[in-house]
Amino acid sequence: MQPATDCLEPKLPPDEKKISNEVTEDEEELFKFSPEKEASLLEETNVLKLRANDLFAQNAFTQAIEIYDQAVSICPNYRHYEVSVLKSNTAACHLKIEKWKEAAKLATDSLERLEKLLKISGGREESASEPCSATRDAELTTLTHEPNVFSIERMKTKTMMRRARANSEVGGWAALQSAHDDYQNLSKMANLSSADRSVVQRQLVLLPPRIKAAQTKEMGDLMGQLKQLGNGILKPFGLSTDNFNVKKDEKTGSYSMDFKPGS
Repeated sequence: MQPATDCLEPKLPPDEKKISNEVTEDEEELFKFSPEKEASLLEETNVLKLRANDLFAQNAFTQAIEIYDQAVSICPNYRHYEVSVLKSNTAACHLKIEKWKEAAKLATDSLERLEKLLKISGGREESASEPCSATRDAELTTLTHEPNVFSIERMKTKTMMRRARANSEVGGWAALQSAHDDYQNLSKMANLSSADRSVVQRQLVLLPPRIKAAQTKEMGDLMGQLKQLGNGILKPFGLSTDNFNVKKDEKTGSYSMDFKPGS
C-alpha cells in the first residue's frame, strides 16, 4: 500500500511558523497568507511530500515520518485537505512500524479536517445553485483550485480504514468499539474497493466477540479496584464490601446493591 500522492503542501519560515502556531481555532480561517506566499509554501510542501512518498515506497518508514512531519510544519494550517493527506500518510507509516496509537491519533486528526472540508463543500454546492453576483462569480472561480467532494470522500475512506486497523490493534474496549464503529460506517460507503470491503466484512464478524471479551475484562478489573477502594473506606466502620451484595440485571446491564449485616 502506498500513501496518497494527490496533495500539495507548503512551508513556513521560523517566524511565520511561530505566528501560525499561535493562531486559535476560531481565528484559523481569518489568518491567511498572501496568494503568492501560500503558493510558495504549497510548492515547498509538495516537494517534501513527494520525497516522503518515495521513502515510503522504499520501506524507509521512520525517515518518511520525519519528512511528512516537516511538510506539516510548513503547510498553512488552514489548508485542511493538504494537511489531512499528510497526516493520513504519516498514519500509514506508523501502521507499517506497528505504532498503533500514533496511527490512530493521526488518522483522527486527518478525519477531523476532512469533515470540516465536507461541511464547507456542502455549503458551497448549495450556494452554487443560487444566482451569482460578480463577487460570487469570483468566489466560485477560486473554488476550482480546491479539492472536490469526490477527492475528499476518497481520502476519508482511506483514512478511516487506517484508523480502524490501528484501533483494532490497540485493543481494549474503547479502541475496539471505535474500530467497529468505523468499519460499520465504511460498510455503507459506495467508494469502498472490493478488497477493502472484504476486510470490512471480516472485521465486522471478528470484532464483536473481541469487544465483549474486552468489556468483561475491564468491568471485572474495575469492580476489583472499586472493591479494594471500598474496603479501605469501610474498614474504620467495621465493614467491608462483603457486607454488600451487588447484582447485575442481565436484561438492562445495570447493577443494584443490597446490604448484608455481618454475623
